[in-house]
Amino acid sequence: MTFLSNHRSVAFLRATVTSLFTAVFALVGAYSLVGSAAATDEMIVEITIKDHKFEPSALKLPAAKHIKLSVKNLDASAEEFESKDLGIEKVIAGNSDAMIRVKPLTAGTYIFYGEYHEDTAKGHIVVE
Repeated sequence: MTFLSNHRSVAFLRATVTSLFTAVFALVGAYSLVGSAAATDEMIVEITIKDHKFEPSALKLPAAKHIKLSVKNLDASAEEFESKDLGIEKVIAGNSDAMIRVKPLTAGTYIFYGEYHEDTAKGHIVVE
């Protein structure tokens, strides 16, 4: 191999690597823009558990929207936020909180309850 052909191989390799890095960074940038757009589309709804009851116990939410439930357990004992309709089971320790992501829902009524205190911890979500 001559010096000139070796020099061309290095230049070709450098151009190829630069193109690959540019493509990767462009994809990562596009993905982060999509992620931030989805994050701004997310609605945060707060629910508290006190005296083994949900407050509010009835929620009205829009259809086809990402929801994040911020559940604060003000009781000293743990409670399990459960909904067979939503496919959620989340134990929340006493005097703590949890974030629960809910996929976009279709119109309808979705029941949730506290598994450890089903007689008092009841609620529902109406999606329109």
